[in-house]
Amino acid sequence: MTAPGPSVRTTCPYCGVGCGVLATPDGRGGAAIAGDPDHPANRGRLCVKGAALGETLSMQGRLLAPRIGGAEATWDAALDLIAERFSRTIAAHGPDAVALYVSGQLLTEDYYVANKLMKGFIGSANIDTNSRLCMASSVAGHRRAFGTDTVPGQYDDLEQADLVVLVGTNLAWCHPVLYQRLMAARAARGTKIVVIDPRRTATCEGADLHLAIAPGADAHLFNLLLCRLFDTGGFSAAFLPKLTGADAALTAARAARAEATGLDPADLERFLALWAGTEKVVTLWSQGINQSDSGTDKVNAILNCHLATGRIGRPGMGPFSVTGQPNAMGGREVGGLANMLACHLEIENPVHRAAVQGFWASPTMAERPGLKSVEMFRAVEAGRIRALWILHTNPAVSMPEADRVARAIAACDFAVVSDVWPDTDTARRAHVLLPAAAWGEKDGTVTNSERVISRQRAFLAPPGQARPDWWQLAQVARRMGFAGFDWDGPAAIFAEHAALSGVAGALGSDFDISGLAGADYDGLSPVTWPQGKVRRRRFFADGQFHTPDGRGRMVPVVARLPAPVPEAQPFRLNTGRIRDQWHTMTRTGLSPRLAQHLGEPYLELHPRDAAALGLAPAALACVESPQGRAILRVLVSDRVRPGHPFAPMHWTGETGPTGRTNALVPALTDPVSGQPASKSAAVAIRPLAAAWHGYAVSRTPLRPDCAYWATAPVAGGHAAELACTEAPGDWTALATRILGAAPDMALTDRARGIHRFAVLQAGRLSAALFLSPEPVVLARGHLAGLLGQSAPAALAGRAPADLPDPGPTVCACLNVGLNTLMRAIAAGEVTTLAEIGAALGAGTNCGSCRPELAALLDLRRIAAE
Repeated sequence: MTAPGPSVRTTCPYCGVGCGVLATPDGRGGAAIAGDPDHPANRGRLCVKGAALGETLSMQGRLLAPRIGGAEATWDAALDLIAERFSRTIAAHGPDAVALYVSGQLLTEDYYVANKLMKGFIGSANIDTNSRLCMASSVAGHRRAFGTDTVPGQYDDLEQADLVVLVGTNLAWCHPVLYQRLMAARAARGTKIVVIDPRRTATCEGADLHLAIAPGADAHLFNLLLCRLFDTGGFSAAFLPKLTGADAALTAARAARAEATGLDPADLERFLALWAGTEKVVTLWSQGINQSDSGTDKVNAILNCHLATGRIGRPGMGPFSVTGQPNAMGGREVGGLANMLACHLEIENPVHRAAVQGFWASPTMAERPGLKSVEMFRAVEAGRIRALWILHTNPAVSMPEADRVARAIAACDFAVVSDVWPDTDTARRAHVLLPAAAWGEKDGTVTNSERVISRQRAFLAPPGQARPDWWQLAQVARRMGFAGFDWDGPAAIFAEHAALSGVAGALGSDFDISGLAGADYDGLSPVTWPQGKVRRRRFFADGQFHTPDGRGRMVPVVARLPAPVPEAQPFRLNTGRIRDQWHTMTRTGLSPRLAQHLGEPYLELHPRDAAALGLAPAALACVESPQGRAILRVLVSDRVRPGHPFAPMHWTGETGPTGRTNALVPALTDPVSGQPASKSAAVAIRPLAAAWHGYAVSRTPLRPDCAYWATAPVAGGHAAELACTEAPGDWTALATRILGAAPDMALTDRARGIHRFAVLQAGRLSAALFLSPEPVVLARGHLAGLLGQSAPAALAGRAPADLPDPGPTVCACLNVGLNTLMRAIAAGEVTTLAEIGAALGAGTNCGSCRPELAALLDLRRIAAE
């Protein structure tokens, strides 16, 4: 044990808001976490995921040494093997027979080394990133309109705008700190907010207008807006000469149909008039726009409206794409996408290629774009890619057609995975596993959605033999005989990256941070790029773009809707994130607090659909597509449209094998960006005929062998929801198998088919199992809290009268449950959000639960009327 250390300024590893974090090591391998009040992104605020980071610094189950074929090995043996197999594959089949699949979880320095190795030394552009799954359509739209992948604005534009339009983004749940900044601006200056989303999400609770648009109709809406702007004289006479394509864009827009939007004509008219009549307007979007087979066109339809009116690059106005990962932007800056070069240069441009190759003094240079993510894994499946290295991502869960991708990785001639954990769906299929340093253990930089570069600093030592990703890549490069990979740390890599950006800047690139090449890396404060000869916070207000003629491009967009669903799969499945979890939960899944809000995979169904399918709330539904199958808990809600259910994408083979929703999603991609359409899978839904349902808690991990199961951490142990389609011959034997020990206590009600079991150790509760023909009803939080306690009444399944059950968690920051809130509301003790905060604390920290609190108050008011 070491003494507690001083606070370290670092950056959160979750979404693209890029919040600053103060981490104070406790000397025992953990750290206290607080928001950094001096960071420009969050000004001291953290969402519940960021606030819970200290709860995820677990060493249990970490990958601590390299593994070859499942057996521990030395670093030398593993690195030599990778270098030898990659070199042999290239010699026999050419450079395109190898590939790297990387991640927005990498630091910029890691990304830089990977891109340099693949494009400049191996000579192939077969390097792509999981950011392809979330923001590639925005990249493509930016490049078509601006000539470069440039985000024009800044976060404070949201605070200076008079109108903010949120399109296809549940900002309250997915970017909570940014949402709270917007809500504060609304309270302070009356900012109008419009939410455009087929679902009524938590973000809608703070909106002046919710447009429940027909799924996929966004380009119709913004083409209608472009026509309205022209017809009312809204095109900017001063800005139009700085653009090309206005006439063609307007001609294409004339084909848009108001009825295709599915909107009430009055609501549509209100939106068009509001946007057209407001000078200071920001249009912000995320995955609801990007994750579409026409995502790039949707982005350009939005950009066209801002370009035509000149509402871009000035305070309080502009188009704004927010990213889903902490360093999606950094990956874009170093060329981490298969179709880009470093520093926003173009891989198709021979002058750009020659400049980068000359700077690197590399023996070769990729001359054409490589395979994008879906194409890459198809090539792995077909045997065209024979050696694959996956770093810090879990494509066997996160890719569309996830089952097919998992099979392709397993069948690859040689697969390497660098990760923190050895038991992910992807890592289990690797020939070589490399132990990577995790957040808190590695040093580097990240870039957030507003182009702010921040330091991510280490405050813990890497455990065992874990090493940074850049080091792993550089070591393999050197073993392959390549020069130029002998950095002594991330500072040297950053300096090289910054120097290369100066070369790019001289060629006209927007990305130039050469002014930081000699900066104090250790003390680097958050800084907005560019930082070269030009230093600016916003782009394009002057009408200077990065196209060959210097003019911006309005792109003609022919609006189209998704293809109709077939009769055999009549539902269109929307997938996305939930408030308190992140990606495939390898980090957030360690925190009991984060599992309390929504603890298992679910299917949100409209009441009309649920009734037609015979599915009651909390029942289990079998969801099937031609690509795969999932079993999900039913949540009946009018927040979704009939025929358009929603399911989250976080569960894996480790946490809920039948909840892997990307197994349902076809690999349909946008033809320009290559981004998959993750929100429009055609599926069939039917009830699961469960013979019994169960709920288990245990001090040791649970992996039930059932038709359906999903696990979650609880304080002191683990919990699992489970169900099976066949009744056992022996209920006690079933309990013994699930709990891993013979029960010491049992309670059976044969008339109702209820069975309850408990396992004790030294008189204290070690595990319990509740079984029922119907979904189990009991005080789950109370039962989980009895683990490790003397609990003679554990099998009662409910809290004693003097200890009311708080119910499912609504506010995870302050651990305030639904029952607690409803009791206070019903008693008239709280009638406003402010009173809830004062009395119970809920909503006073990160604020991401405030929309749900407001909804509870509204329900009470409606019931009282």
